Amino acid sequence: MTNKMLKIAYDPIYAHPLPEGHRFPMLKYELIPAQLLHEGSITADNIFSPGICPDEIILLTHEKEYLERIHNQTLLAKEQRHIGFPQSPALTLRELMIAQGTIDCCNYAFQNGVALNVAGGTHHAFANRGEGFCMLNDMAIAANYLLHKNIARQILIIDLDVHQGNGTASLFEQEKRVFTFSMHGEHNYPFHKEKSDLDIPLKDGIADKEYLDLLKATLPKLLQEVRPDFAFYLSGVDILNTDRYGKLKVSPQGCIQRDEFVFTTLQQHGVPCAVAMGGGYSADVKIITEAHCNTFRVAQDIYGV
Repeated sequence: MTNKMLKIAYDPIYAHPLPEGHRFPMLKYELIPAQLLHEGSITADNIFSPGICPDEIILLTHEKEYLERIHNQTLLAKEQRHIGFPQSPALTLRELMIAQGTIDCCNYAFQNGVALNVAGGTHHAFANRGEGFCMLNDMAIAANYLLHKNIARQILIIDLDVHQGNGTASLFEQEKRVFTFSMHGEHNYPFHKEKSDLDIPLKDGIADKEYLDLLKATLPKLLQEVRPDFAFYLSGVDILNTDRYGKLKVSPQGCIQRDEFVFTTLQQHGVPCAVAMGGGYSADVKIITEAHCNTFRVAQDIYGV
């Protein structure tokens, strides 16, 4: 029997696709694996570098004309502003690798119970456009891949980033085999919300107890009703009280308890899970890095990988 091992999707291109002036939002993607390696939580054997997601898989989710303009670097200036990054071949490569990384995490999760992508969670990308630092929707791409290949029958997307997964909600509005659950800041971006299968809008200033009580009252019930055979978990740390834009008051320990509850609940129900990091915008990058690293540590502890 093959020993279980936590598998982590990461490639240096995750952290270096942009001009220097745009580097800060990407720095955490370099620091997360570096910290986990430095402290000995993982070794190089835990990390894999994904390839490039093929166009035919991307086109299960995104429109052909949009994908062609991404490849040809012909996005309009307005479209680039909505995405938040200037287009470049390196950024396109990054998006395609992140999508493949999330697909690969699905395959590893079926073996080990869980797998994590250092990047991903690009839930603001729609079929024909990107926004909010999201160009291609990696979890939607991976979910459609699993359905197309008949690897999964029913999928649950658990989006606990502070921002609603509007692109994901739109993409699966008519797809009954994917249930979208978003628990997000009511008064946060995007200001026009799409309709997820279940949205829980959070008031500004919500702290640990109320946040966790809501999650604990919701997720087990969803698993019983939806009966998924696979789950995606977007584990954004922009719910933290230190986040510059999140407007919530969840502590670092509360964020750990959130991850513990999600992983434990999924494991108890026998549902494998692919995880993407999502957002985190605390002014101190060390706080962001530590919070994301905690998600990896918790997954390793609970799944014994």
